[in-house]
Amino acid sequence: MAQVPSVLLSALADEATFTPNAVEQFTAMAALGLEYYSLRFIDVGKGVKNAMLLTKPEIDAIKRLHAVYGLKVASIASPIGKVKLADIEDGTKNRYVPFKSYLAKDVRRACDLAHTFDTRLIRGFSFYPPRDADPALFMEEACDRLGRIAEVCDREGLTFGLEVEPNLVGQTGMLLAEIHRLVNSPALVLVFDAANLVAQGFSGASLVREWEAMKPGLGWVHIKDYRKVSAAMKGRHVDEASLANFVPVDRGSANHARILADLRTMLPALTKRLARRGVPGVFLDLEPHVRGGGQFGGTSGPDGMGIALRSLCTMLDRVKIGYHLRDFDDLLAARGLAKS
Repeated sequence: MAQVPSVLLSALADEATFTPNAVEQFTAMAALGLEYYSLRFIDVGKGVKNAMLLTKPEIDAIKRLHAVYGLKVASIASPIGKVKLADIEDGTKNRYVPFKSYLAKDVRRACDLAHTFDTRLIRGFSFYPPRDADPALFMEEACDRLGRIAEVCDREGLTFGLEVEPNLVGQTGMLLAEIHRLVNSPALVLVFDAANLVAQGFSGASLVREWEAMKPGLGWVHIKDYRKVSAAMKGRHVDEASLANFVPVDRGSANHARILADLRTMLPALTKRLARRGVPGVFLDLEPHVRGGGQFGGTSGPDGMGIALRSLCTMLDRVKIGYHLRDFDDLLAARGLAKS
């Protein structure tokens, strides 16, 4: 009997609580049956901070909690690449950082965190062109910087995943696919996020074309959906703070059933390709935003994350993709007892 193609489930753990306290995050992940999570914002008793700013004592505390809750890090959900390409005032609050220091400090920090938390994946972005500018005009500069980031990651045995998101150079699947082609590095992969495309006006056939463009460079998938918006939004600046229609995968306009059914055909080859880079499988990373989301994060709460996970699992069952949630045998193994 043929083996069912499978994925690894994970989640942006800070979304599963109303305050990103580490114990609350990890309690929610364990209660939902997840073994992996992506590390972004967390509070280890010294206030909420991005993972990039964690101190050594805070890192040590998180690793101790991993052992207690039986958790592993899927990816470092870094903000790398969410800065301006040019030091130009454009009416946004996006910051500019000279690239030489950015590469030496921020990218280096993300790599160190990946090693510390025993993951091979770093999530990142494709830089901001000036607001309302044609992103294609900044493709060469973005690719130069992303290529250098990929070189650093490759030397470290890590993989950098570019997420598709509004307002960036790689704001669409086709633009990201072109970045992937031009950079041409095994350490650079693409992260599909359907909601981030629907929020720009893509749906139906146009969304499928964005998915198709990203498939050759795909590394993993962020799972969230959005209710349809006007196609007139395509190519326009998106006010991310105003986005308010995020929904679970069975309620939105992205047709996740079609996307995931297509992903199923890709899983054997994609899993092998990722394994060669030390990645344990193809991650579906829940980032539902069902209580709201914006440029740098979102909230779902424990109930919203549970609803989003159940919606995803129902769809995975429908398209015949395998996955694992912790069960009683896992609990027995954690207690050092034989499986039933």
